[in-house]
Amino acid sequence: MSAEEINTEELGEKIVKVLKTIYDPEIPVDIYELGLIYDVFVNEDYDVKILMTLTTPNCPVAETLPKEVEEKVKSLNKVNDVELELTFDPPWTQDLMSEEAKLELGML
Repeated sequence: MSAEEINTEELGEKIVKVLKTIYDPEIPVDIYELGLIYDVFVNEDYDVKILMTLTTPNCPVAETLPKEVEEKVKSLNKVNDVELELTFDPPWTQDLMSEEAKLELGML
């Protein structure tokens, strides 16, 4: 494992920590535990690509939540650029939520 791999992995962990500070305003669980983040890619130039969804396509925060994700991740040291792709394929379901999120919402 090269130093570069370790750095991108570390950066990936920092990105996840930041994502865990962002909440869906209607659900008291962060977007990462809710399963709204499908993937996070970090390349060797520290460009970040995030593939995420929303609970519904007409979610009231459809405009602001992706911007918040982009801005917070961009504010991290070493992050060069952030590209956020919003997808509804596959559509979000409660099955994507972590055990922690389900517990938090009294679903377990």
